[in-house]
Amino acid sequence: MTSAHTASPRFRTVDLAYIALFSVLMAVCAWIAIPLAVSITLQTFAIFAALLTLGGRRGTYAVVVYLLLGAVGLPVFTGFQGGLGALLGPTGGYIIGFAATALLYWLMTAKLGDSLPVSIAACVLGLAVCYAFGTPWFIKVYNAGTGSPIGLATALGWCVFPFIVPDLVKLALAVLVSRRVRKFIKSGPPV
Repeated sequence: MTSAHTASPRFRTVDLAYIALFSVLMAVCAWIAIPLAVSITLQTFAIFAALLTLGGRRGTYAVVVYLLLGAVGLPVFTGFQGGLGALLGPTGGYIIGFAATALLYWLMTAKLGDSLPVSIAACVLGLAVCYAFGTPWFIKVYNAGTGSPIGLATALGWCVFPFIVPDLVKLALAVLVSRRVRKFIKSGPPV
C-alpha cells in the first residue's frame, strides 16, 4: 500500500499508458450493450476495473480522461454518443457521477488503505453517490424536456432499481479481473 503522502506527484510513462488504456476500455465497455428489458452496458465494469486495478489516483485520472474525451465530442459514451449534449442530457448526471465515484474511491483508499474490503466498500459507496447525483439530474432534465413530469419513485424505477444487481455483478467481476491483472502490472502498487 502506498499512502497519498509518499506517492510521487508525477506520472511515469507507464502510468500514462495505463491511464490511457483504461480510458479506452471505458469507451469500449460503454459501447457493449446487453439487451434486456433495460439495456445494460459494461461501462460501470470498466470504471470499477480501472479503480481496482490502477488504484485511486491513476484510476481517477483514467475516469477524468474518459469524461474529457466524451466532453470534447468523441463518441465514447453509451450508444456512441459524445459531446456536451450527452453530458447535459437526462443521463449525463450518471456519467458525471463516475467522477464522484472515482474521487470517493481515491479518498477512501488513501485514508483506509486499499485492502479488498475497503476497495469493495469504496466502489459500492461510489456507486450510491453516482446514483444519488444522477437521479435528481435525470428528473430535472426529463421534466424540463417533456410535458409530463415524473417524480423520484418513477426515476428510481427507470434509472436505478433495474441497474443495482447488474452493477453489483459488474463490481464482482471487476474485483476478480483486477486481482489477476494487478499481478502483471509492473509499475508497482497502485497509488
